[in-house]
Amino acid sequence: MNKKLKLWELDRVSEEEFKQQQKFPIIIVLNDIRSLTNVGTFFRTSDAFNVQKIYLCGITATPPHREIQKTALGATETVCWEHRENIIELIDELKDNNVKICSIEQTEETLMLQDVRNLPKETYALVFGNEVNGVDQNVINASDQIIEIPQFGTKHSLNVSVCAGIVIWEFAKNNM
Repeated sequence: MNKKLKLWELDRVSEEEFKQQQKFPIIIVLNDIRSLTNVGTFFRTSDAFNVQKIYLCGITATPPHREIQKTALGATETVCWEHRENIIELIDELKDNNVKICSIEQTEETLMLQDVRNLPKETYALVFGNEVNGVDQNVINASDQIIEIPQFGTKHSLNVSVCAGIVIWEFAKNNM
């Protein structure tokens, strides 16, 4: 029999240990995310996959907020984050610090997600866009890479926080 583990049996690091541990070279940039539960899910996923930082840009809500906390489950206290009003200024700053900008979007020329394993080992900022309009065109224009998740159904659309889980995992496993 394969026994399901209880929470206290998972050998998790403490909040302080998490804050001190070496992070994967992954930065998350949220481009006008309007749903507070999506924002909370980004925090929780970023904690799970050991990302460096989350930038909440434009209209993206910031903690503390009850609706964010419902899905973050405390990850707003462990994951380093910052709000920036102007995403293009942030992108320029990240590029000046040798961070490669990857927008997650569908465009004329994309790198399919399964091919990120061939990217050089560098620090990547993964930009996720608004639930309706996606990543702003000016951000796409400033990106080093546009990454697309292959999809095989009729919708060709995923919830942005589901998209984040898939993409962040793909980048995280390249750093394990």
